[in-house]
Amino acid sequence: MSEDLNNQTQLNNNTTTPSNMPETLTNSIYTPAFLRNYIGKLMKVEFLIGNSGLQDRIGILLEVGASYIVLRSVQDNNLLYCDIFSIKFVTISNNSFVYNNFPYGYQTK
Repeated sequence: MSEDLNNQTQLNNNTTTPSNMPETLTNSIYTPAFLRNYIGKLMKVEFLIGNSGLQDRIGILLEVGASYIVLRSVQDNNLLYCDIFSIKFVTISNNSFVYNNFPYGYQTK
């Protein structure tokens, strides 16, 4: 009985729950936690490449981790895994519901 209780406690300690998530994912003063508030939104994310090159990507924010984000591209419906530390600017659209309600490529008449 005691061994079962210890095993259950160990299992509970290995799972990630909101109470033991890193602060970078829960406190919105950090970029990952801030961006997690906008999952499902259309956004343009600009990345610094090298010393002075900016490249942007446009997509629906699907997931945010401690060091990455995942966007679903609106151009070709591919998934883009992006380094969070090279993000310089994020423009969040207020109209992303249009992309979330219809399958990719669907157009209303």
